[in-house]
Amino acid sequence: MKRRTIIVAGVSAAAATAFLAWRYLERPLPVGPSADAVRLDIVVSGLDHPWSFAFLPDGNILVTERAGRLRLVVDGVVSLPIDGVPEVSAVGQGGLLDVALHPKFDSNRLVFLSFAEPREGGNGTSVMRATLSADARRIEDVKIIFRQQPAFGGGHHFGSRLVFDRSGALFVTLGDRNGLRHLVQDTATHIGKIIRITEDGAVPPDNPKIEGWLPEIWSVGHRNVQGAALHPETGALWTAEHGSRGGDEINHPESGRNYGWPVISYGREYSMLPIGEGQVKDGMEQPVHYWDPSIAPSGMAFYTGDKIPGWTGNLFVGALVQRHVARLTLADGKVVAEERLFDGYARFRDVRQGPDGYLYLLTDEAAPNGQLLRMVPKA
Repeated sequence: MKRRTIIVAGVSAAAATAFLAWRYLERPLPVGPSADAVRLDIVVSGLDHPWSFAFLPDGNILVTERAGRLRLVVDGVVSLPIDGVPEVSAVGQGGLLDVALHPKFDSNRLVFLSFAEPREGGNGTSVMRATLSADARRIEDVKIIFRQQPAFGGGHHFGSRLVFDRSGALFVTLGDRNGLRHLVQDTATHIGKIIRITEDGAVPPDNPKIEGWLPEIWSVGHRNVQGAALHPETGALWTAEHGSRGGDEINHPESGRNYGWPVISYGREYSMLPIGEGQVKDGMEQPVHYWDPSIAPSGMAFYTGDKIPGWTGNLFVGALVQRHVARLTLADGKVVAEERLFDGYARFRDVRQGPDGYLYLLTDEAAPNGQLLRMVPKA
């Protein structure tokens, strides 16, 4: 572990002694082909701050753009915006966010979208359910099935990823809205929580039943979860979460558990002051993995394909600030090795495995530079 000291103007010497250090975690490289064994092919360009994407059964791809546009990619061409998307609060990090297909999309054509919804008192993360028309030109029968409470007049930390578990229940990750961290440990709110609901927004009967908790809450103590995926073997939820100045985390949130924010963290405040009570506290969970300094993790995916056999079982996480894709090797539920792919290429917003067995990446760039990419082995 290497350390360096940074001098920050306006911070007292005593405070500097207490906290002015970054951790650089030295980890062995993962097994399998290294980063120079793959390249990126452009599937489509011209997107404007795309946030997420989903593969339709016919091979076309739904893509969300943060400004509030839902588009369809067909044979490398981006469609006009799909009609029917409600107004979004496209401010700061807010806007149209994640997209997920119903597990039985083939028969019901249900699409789920998370978004920053304008409301009285500000905005908040909401989830809508809608039917994609047969020609994929509009969404119909739009219904809001969840609204994060309370609303807040800010533009940060909305979350939010949507993941259906193997029972058909829907996980929704929610941020602390940046200005409401004092409510993260308040289980009568949705601030800094992961919730689990049915496709209609009801509470699944096997959710945690804890006195004082809203019944839709699955876990608490989260700052801003922007990556989520099911482990391919266990079916458990794994997440990637933004820390502050350092302290980004990989977790696998379990029912009824507390993941610590803002009481414990491996990061520091942006002012460089300590956060909370330290790094460990009874009753609060430790992360599977953390980054310091921050990489700003976003979308994530477990790779189960065979196009790059040495990478099967690896976890891939997009990095926004550090502008790379992290490839993590796991053993016994722990991260044992890490490698950076495409370092410096772009802000990687989402990572998904396609039905063809390749990994696909989405870059968070303004038009015309937002791209959907495919990772393929070099010839």
